[in-house]
Amino acid sequence: MVAASDPSAPHTPVLLRPILNAVAPVEGVWLDGTFGAGGYTRGFLEAGAARVIAVDRDPLAFEMAAEWAGDYGDRITMQQGVFSRMDEYAQDLDGVVLDLGVSSMQLDQAERGFSFMKDGPLDMRMSQDGPSAADLVNEAEEEIIANILFQYGEERASRRIAKAIVRAREDAPITTTLELAKLVEGCLPRSKPGQSHPATRSFQALRIAVNNEYGELFQGLMAAERALKPGGKLAVVTFHSVEDRMVKRFLTARAGAGGNANRFAPALEQAPPQFTLKSRKAIGPDAQELDENPRSRSAKLRVATRTDAPSGEIDAKSIGMPMVRGSDRCAR
Repeated sequence: MVAASDPSAPHTPVLLRPILNAVAPVEGVWLDGTFGAGGYTRGFLEAGAARVIAVDRDPLAFEMAAEWAGDYGDRITMQQGVFSRMDEYAQDLDGVVLDLGVSSMQLDQAERGFSFMKDGPLDMRMSQDGPSAADLVNEAEEEIIANILFQYGEERASRRIAKAIVRAREDAPITTTLELAKLVEGCLPRSKPGQSHPATRSFQALRIAVNNEYGELFQGLMAAERALKPGGKLAVVTFHSVEDRMVKRFLTARAGAGGNANRFAPALEQAPPQFTLKSRKAIGPDAQELDENPRSRSAKLRVATRTDAPSGEIDAKSIGMPMVRGSDRCAR
């Protein structure tokens, strides 16, 4: 993958070829809700989009794009903000693409505090404002920290790690990434060759909490439903099971493919579906992509097409959104 410190270098976004194939023909106005290094925006413009509205909560993304965005003139519209508000930025879209999680641009910069492999301030804020990961680990109650680690990171040793965090912060605040990574590592068995770093799940969970990522995803899916015109395409790339479960359940429910929970109950009259599914099965990377971009190994793509049915509401719990009581105080 190209280092994010070189803004003029080509960026290879995950699953770009499968996305373009799944939504072909690419035309009209698209919204890239996770602009990052601009790989999807460039790909869609080159594939035939008339214009792309590039959305990102990180102001650095647009600073880095300044060197190449001018080549596309008014075909790119920059919008700093969150994709959960995309329907406020645009309506009657031909397509929306979302690449969830942290970007390589953010991981590559130690000072952003996302990586447990590089020493830096314990930050993790995508928007560079609001409470940081350091605020969370040094101020939140032990039970909240444990629940965040378990619900958002699926960390089985969540209570042991939370207890160690609270014990350590009594002596001095935890302020750096390597300090936290070492603390987490000390709570877990030594990892075997080929296994992920012991702090992987904990750092993922804290990042999700700090940036309210699951709340953003839930609100973003509904915003896409409101912003897309009939026939518009929604393409979402996820990197772990919780995100994929939320996207899958949302699209399945909105495509009217849920069925009756009780086969003996009277058939319920189904509301017209808001989406049709490209496929019930997620699209993963092929051998070529795995060779070119190892980051893609856990990526899953789901695509759906907007119908002309009115948009509506859906309950967050029904799509498997994890919730931690009190964690909203740590988010933006």
